[in-house]
Amino acid sequence: MDFVLDCSVTIGWCFEDQATPYADGVLQMLTGGLAMVPSIWTLEVANVLLGAERHDCLRPADSARFLALLQSLPITVDRDSPQHLWNEVIHLGREYKLSSYDASYLELAMRSGTALATLDRDLKKAARKAGVELVPEKLGG
Repeated sequence: MDFVLDCSVTIGWCFEDQATPYADGVLQMLTGGLAMVPSIWTLEVANVLLGAERHDCLRPADSARFLALLQSLPITVDRDSPQHLWNEVIHLGREYKLSSYDASYLELAMRSGTALATLDRDLKKAARKAGVELVPEKLGG
């Protein structure tokens, strides 16, 4: 199953205290599917890693290993995302009261016609209102 991957799920793979069965299940989905991410995803992941390093929760070597793991996974960065930022993302952010970051995940899921994997409550709510399928809470169940 192909799907759009939100940063909130991705970070659950890096930090034990943020790991969830849902995030683990989404990771397992990558054995037979492809995740798509908007271009902002790379900056969001990097920002979380840098913040964790600054707070001594993560060492630079740990960040490097995590980034290597992400690069080994079937995750495709959508190169068309920036072209959609000015209109669709701003429109969705206004309509659903989302940050531009979250609206970019919603926009990609809508444009690609794929499900969205997220742990973000507001993004889930917006996806439901927009008619976007969510990766099920109980994967495999």
